[in-house]
Amino acid sequence: MNLASRTDLAALMQTAATLRDEGFGRNITYSRKVFIPLTQLCRDVCHYCTFAAPPRPGQDAYLSPDAVLAIARAGRAAGCQEALFTLGDKPELRWQQAADQLHRLGYDTTIDYLAAMAQLVAEETGLLPHLNPGLMTHSELMRLRPHAASMGIMLESAAPRLAGRGGPHFGSPDKDPALRLACIARAGAANIPFTSGILIGIGETREERVEALLALRALHAQYGHLQEVIVQNFAPKPHTRMAAHPAAGFEDHLWTIAVARILFGPTMSIQAPPNLAAGALERLVAAGINDWGGVSPVTPDHVNPEAPWPQIDALAAATARAGKHLTQRLTIYPAYARSTAVWAAPPMQRLILRASDAEGLAREDDWQTGAITAPPRHSSAASPAACQTLAAILDRASAGEDMGETEIVRLFAARGNDFDLICQRADQLRAETVGETVRYVVTRNINYTNVCSYACRFCAFSKGRSHADLRGLPYDLDRDEFARRVREAWKRGATEICLQGGIHPDYDGHTYLEILRTAREAAPEIHIHAFSPLEITHGARSLNLPLATYLAQLKQAGLNSLPGTAAEILDDDIRARLCKDKLTTAEWFAVMQAAHTAGIRSTATLMFGHIEQPIHWARHLLRLSAHQKSFGGFTEFVPLPFVANEAPIYRQGEARMGPTWREAILMHAAARLVLHPHIANIQTSWVKMGPLGAAACLRAGANDLGGTLMDESITRAAGAQHGQELPPARMEQIIRAAGRLPRQRTTLYGPVPAERVFASFEAAPMAPKVNTLLRRKHQAAGPIWAPRSVLPARTIAKETST
Repeated sequence: MNLASRTDLAALMQTAATLRDEGFGRNITYSRKVFIPLTQLCRDVCHYCTFAAPPRPGQDAYLSPDAVLAIARAGRAAGCQEALFTLGDKPELRWQQAADQLHRLGYDTTIDYLAAMAQLVAEETGLLPHLNPGLMTHSELMRLRPHAASMGIMLESAAPRLAGRGGPHFGSPDKDPALRLACIARAGAANIPFTSGILIGIGETREERVEALLALRALHAQYGHLQEVIVQNFAPKPHTRMAAHPAAGFEDHLWTIAVARILFGPTMSIQAPPNLAAGALERLVAAGINDWGGVSPVTPDHVNPEAPWPQIDALAAATARAGKHLTQRLTIYPAYARSTAVWAAPPMQRLILRASDAEGLAREDDWQTGAITAPPRHSSAASPAACQTLAAILDRASAGEDMGETEIVRLFAARGNDFDLICQRADQLRAETVGETVRYVVTRNINYTNVCSYACRFCAFSKGRSHADLRGLPYDLDRDEFARRVREAWKRGATEICLQGGIHPDYDGHTYLEILRTAREAAPEIHIHAFSPLEITHGARSLNLPLATYLAQLKQAGLNSLPGTAAEILDDDIRARLCKDKLTTAEWFAVMQAAHTAGIRSTATLMFGHIEQPIHWARHLLRLSAHQKSFGGFTEFVPLPFVANEAPIYRQGEARMGPTWREAILMHAAARLVLHPHIANIQTSWVKMGPLGAAACLRAGANDLGGTLMDESITRAAGAQHGQELPPARMEQIIRAAGRLPRQRTTLYGPVPAERVFASFEAAPMAPKVNTLLRRKHQAAGPIWAPRSVLPARTIAKETST
């Protein structure tokens, strides 16, 4: 109890602020919510409350489903992510009017009706319900859990004496501290992300406040489920028994916030309502809070109607004055949103993931990878000045010093002016390293089969008997059609063909060799950029050859370089969930080591925006950097934002909907900084980012626009809408609009002969593609490979470019 006797407020606040910064950095969060007062009837009679009210003649005891939906839809339209259901404790046990209306609505209890309305709101609007129905039994908690992202109950005080005669909780059976602590414990046992807190200034002592906080801390230590602790200050309200009771003193409020932070340490979210401390928000930040709670642009604070919410822009400005950045979160806090398998029931998991960014915070915009939507407008007006610690990190990166995981994760957390600084420094480093020229390659993608024996959960391209609902039919190309596409690519000015396909069960190492021979025969001078590390590994194993031996055979057959795909995230914990039967991280690098040692160069990629987190991005980049320092061989780094729409893992509700705009831009900027000086070229994918997004990446460290493609199938199968080809004239238009100089390149960044450039600009339209659907082995018109499986008879499908 020594802490309760501390009176050195300034020292307490300094300690608390340091702890807060350790855990939360520059962010102060809030939840953009809409309040749904399901009922204002309550069986308790707290003497400071104006929310609870007795029944009124002619007035319903509960909001109707239509009224609930109307409020929720207004919140959705205003950009809210949370639906906060406020209501009194089990009013049907006291008020006959409540019991009667529940009966008319077809429900036995308020909890039953609450569950139904939360489900309705979630399904109809996508808002995440947060439920505050008071005391709940285990069965009631489990009844509500499938329809709530989070729940809560304020402890208010651990002092039983406040429920005695003359106390603020006299006549309120649900305010017994023991009962409330038992409810909080039951929520922890049920893995429910939970909110609690204390109300100060209602007659308790400082010692009793500390006792309450310690009781909450003990429950959190046992279950880990308290996602926030609210320190709310009492404000007297007219027409209540405590109308003449003095308000909690502001210094006392600051003292309690600081003590709460010190007791809970750096990782607990400590919250104070901003509408109850108007004009003094910066001092609340200085006391150690990291969260403002729920702020509604639509509905009033029904619990404190006399205190209007601050405008969110004004709240952002006040937060910036305190040196912090206002950041929107979900009702479920980031640590819990990143572990939905533990902390959310399946119906909620899908909604939480779709609303989340990689840190588990709220998505900031509606931009989506591959979609034809305008990039969001970015403003740093209500953001603090760029962080000096961040500037020092960027100085070291620009000097070519290695960065650590923590520093890289710090880059990915940047917002506001910090975001702007990173993009500016990345662009400056790009200019110093590779100049003002933006290069691109005239290439043709040829996917010789979309049949795959692997079941990567992110892939909508591979087709098999279990993938009939996804785009396209299973095919494998005839040798003649394959060769025709290679010849057509050369005729249209290509210097490269990029060859990749699924791992067809009939393929072996000879298949890939024959593909190369066919391509080399069709266009002897074209650069063959072919086969992912998975295909290389499959081919080598099928022939029982060491990687180095098989790569030598491929090189002799015509292979020039490798695409650095099949990397996804080079972290085995993520790969186990994303593509468990695919290459391990070590196996991917083993292919790259063997190829680079043999003088076969490759690209390097990273697919982001699905189930991974920024720490995994950092590890991926550091592993690429370490390999490049040892072996060289990577020509460029290509960030690949996840295209979600048709991906199985997204359709099953187990992945995010791709990166946010901020994350996508930061990935390019961070790559420039982290990989410097080892990988000089950072490429942006116009297929995934779109022309406007690609242009933005060119201003954030990228210097390469990738390939014209001619045939883009993989990203299109996942739901992207940016087309199959970006001709040279359009490429150069985008580059010049970004204020840069366009230039064609070869795969290995060499100059392109004038004849090739001329041919690319004069290219004729492509002939229709003919995809040969799966056929039996014994049928004629031999394909590149020799299929052995017994499959439906041969069918020819014409595919029209879109």
